Amino acid sequence: MKKASAVILVILVFVIGSVVVMDRGVMMFYTRQGQSVMVPDVENMNFDAALQALDSAGLSGRKTYNVRYIRDVDSNTVLVQRPSAGSEVKPGRTVYLVVNKRERPSYSIPDLYGRPVDEVRQLLDRHGITVENVQSQLVIDSADDGKVLSQSVAPDTRLYEGASVSLIVGKAEEIEKVRKIPVPDVLGMSLKQARQVILDKGFNTGNVSYEYSAILVPYTVINQKPAVNALAKPGNVVDLTVVIDEE
Repeated sequence: MKKASAVILVILVFVIGSVVVMDRGVMMFYTRQGQSVMVPDVENMNFDAALQALDSAGLSGRKTYNVRYIRDVDSNTVLVQRPSAGSEVKPGRTVYLVVNKRERPSYSIPDLYGRPVDEVRQLLDRHGITVENVQSQLVIDSADDGKVLSQSVAPDTRLYEGASVSLIVGKAEEIEKVRKIPVPDVLGMSLKQARQVILDKGFNTGNVSYEYSAILVPYTVINQKPAVNALAKPGNVVDLTVVIDEE
């Protein structure tokens, strides 16, 4: 009888202990589900120090690279963080840390013939190459107006950041005078922010295409057409290219 009572007592203790453990585990799970943490400000910090600050806050960090190479900026300095400092997020959330590209990049110049000069400026600017001199040449066909007719650097020539090229651009003899305004710069913005800026400046958003990148911040704009500061009629659409991530 005593032996049976002891067995029952052991089983009872085990059951009670299991219930307590499960109750605590479940409560901790649901409590964690409702938790949020504030993202610390890690901009302008060293990347490793930024990771430590995020880890202390219960977050993780992921290195991404700026769309443009910035001269004289260390590649281990955090330029931008997303989400921004002060945002309320769930514990364990990944914060994307944007740093400068490590090496001075080079770029193989494509054949620019027939491309709008504003689009060419934006393309080259993304690679740190400037358009130093633009000469105009009269054209009969209005379709060639504002289009590149010749370039000073042959196609497939590799140039480094800081180099420059010169262009000859077509100019129609008679061009209809239409009020045009500059297209806003939305490169590097989130898609939502870019759409709002485009609308605020009197344009409409057009097609949105997506391009995978493992080194750029997901869901930010990396290309736009018409190009930055191109003159266009109010109400025209601006097409955007946005980075996506496999995650």
